[in-house]
Order: sequence, then C-alpha cells, then structure tokens
Amino acid sequence: MQRIIRFIVFVLVLAFAHSAYAERVEQVPFGTMESWTTRYIKESRLIGGKTRTLYCIGPNRTITENAAYQYSGKWSSPWTCSNAYAKVAGIEKGSCTASPEKRSGGGTCARLDVKMQEVKVLGMIDISVLAAGTLFWGRTLEPITSAKDPYRYLDMGVPFTKRPKALMFDYRCQVSPETWVWVAKGLSAPKKQQGQHDECEVYMFLQKRWETPDGKVHAVRVATAYERFGKTQTAWVNAHRLPLYYGDITGKAFYKPYMGFVKPFRAVNSKGKNVPIQEEGWDANATPTHAILMMTSSRFEAFTGHEGNTLWIDNVRLVYDE
Repeated sequence: MQRIIRFIVFVLVLAFAHSAYAERVEQVPFGTMESWTTRYIKESRLIGGKTRTLYCIGPNRTITENAAYQYSGKWSSPWTCSNAYAKVAGIEKGSCTASPEKRSGGGTCARLDVKMQEVKVLGMIDISVLAAGTLFWGRTLEPITSAKDPYRYLDMGVPFTKRPKALMFDYRCQVSPETWVWVAKGLSAPKKQQGQHDECEVYMFLQKRWETPDGKVHAVRVATAYERFGKTQTAWVNAHRLPLYYGDITGKAFYKPYMGFVKPFRAVNSKGKNVPIQEEGWDANATPTHAILMMTSSRFEAFTGHEGNTLWIDNVRLVYDE
C-alpha cells in the first residue's frame, strides 16, 4: 500500500512540476527571416545613377519603382529596417545596411552591418554618412527628405496586447574591441570619437499608450527586455532567451540608465502626425497596447558607430507561460 501511495505522490509531483514550467513558444510574423521584399531604387544621375538593392522583411515580392514602402493590406508586416529610400532636394538615393544571408546548414538569416555610406555629387562633392544595420517593429516614413532629426521618419512600435515572459532568437555577432567610433553626419568629414566602445544590442518594450485631445502620445512602460553584446560571438547561439521584466526595474541590479525613458521614439497619432512618445511611468499590471522591438548592430544614436560591427539574427520568437 505504501508503495502505491509513494508512486501516486511521485506522479503528482511530476505533474505539478510540468504545469509549473510548461511554456509556449510562438514564432513572430516573418520571424524566420526566410521571406524578404526586394526593392530596386534607381539613384539620380547627379550621384552616379546606379540601381541600389534594398530589402525589407515581409512577403516575397519585388518592387521596381522609386516609391515609399507600403506596409498595409496584403503586404502587412510588423518589421521595418534601416534600409531606406531618400529624396533630398530632388536627388534620389537608396541605403542598405540590412540584408538576407544564407546560414551554413541551410536557411536564411538577417545580416545587420554598420557601414559608411559614401556618395559623390557630380563626381566631386563627397558625402559620408554612417548607418547601422537595424531591424525593428514599426514603419519608416519614406521618402527620407533630410538628414536632420532622422527619428522623425520612424513610427516606432506595433499594436500588441499579449504578455510574453521572454524574447527568444538565434544570433551571432562581430564586435570590434576598439574604443573609438566614427561620427559621420553628411557634408562634414567623418571624425573619430575616442573613448567609446560600440556594441550590438537587442531590446523589447511593452507599452500602454494613449492619446490626449491635443494629439500628444503618452505611455507607461509595462515590461522591458534589454541586452548589449560587447564581444564577438563567432558561432551561432540558438534559442537565446532575453527575459521580459514587468514593472519598475530601476531598483534591479541589472538596471542601466539606457533601459529607461531615454529613447527619442515617435509614433503617428490619430491626426497623422509623427509625435514623440512620452513615457511617464511603470505599470506591471497594465495590459499593453503596443510593443517596440529593436535589433541593431550599433548602440549609438544615428550617424555614430564603429564601421564593420555586424549582428546576425534569425528565428525571432516570443515565450509565454502555458
């Protein structure tokens, strides 16, 4: 009899342990990195007239016109990236720092590079801009018409109401150990900024947003996931988990100031205007309305970083308690 009782207890303990740790993993839309839209942008003759190839994670299709990228309808995808079509003072240009790449063993991943984008106008005037390869959820509001305040062209985040426990993805990276970065914003010559070490980074924010009658967008932070990669990782790290922490994390040992309310994010309001997102507090119990997901080869603001740093990303998933 005692044997039977011990066996029943053992089975119950196993069942409880399974229920306590059971979880569900969901692939995010287009998170396998197997499907890409290819765009061909014909640049203006003043800068050489080349045709540039740009990519965006989304349905398999080809676009052969110089036009703003469309995210809605049957072409809907939560992803956009640092690749962009620009039209400044009538001069058309394409920029590409994010691209598909074959993985050894099969399949496709996303390759994100920090690159110096160099342009010659009429073969004489040199323009150099540093751009980091970046994937994120949201929209790029094309065409880009100015290098001033580049964040005003980014509509950050997508509608999202779930409460995952972790972000999961495959990655590898190449990160320079050098402690200097380029600052290259356009017409002035690129300059080296000493004493700065560039890193790749991945983060996800869950927010509850609302809009006031004057069109301002406010938010509270529901959950935060954040990691920087400061050393080269040659081999693929598969199923890497980045925990989502709910509520106020400022008192946690892992908290860094850059995890707080310091990002220059914007969102398109109900009036069609791209306005700053004003994060005003933390609320672990709120139901999210939006999610921001960012994966980038440089931790710095626009036009600053270490050329040659690269981040490879694949199989982006979200983990939930069952």
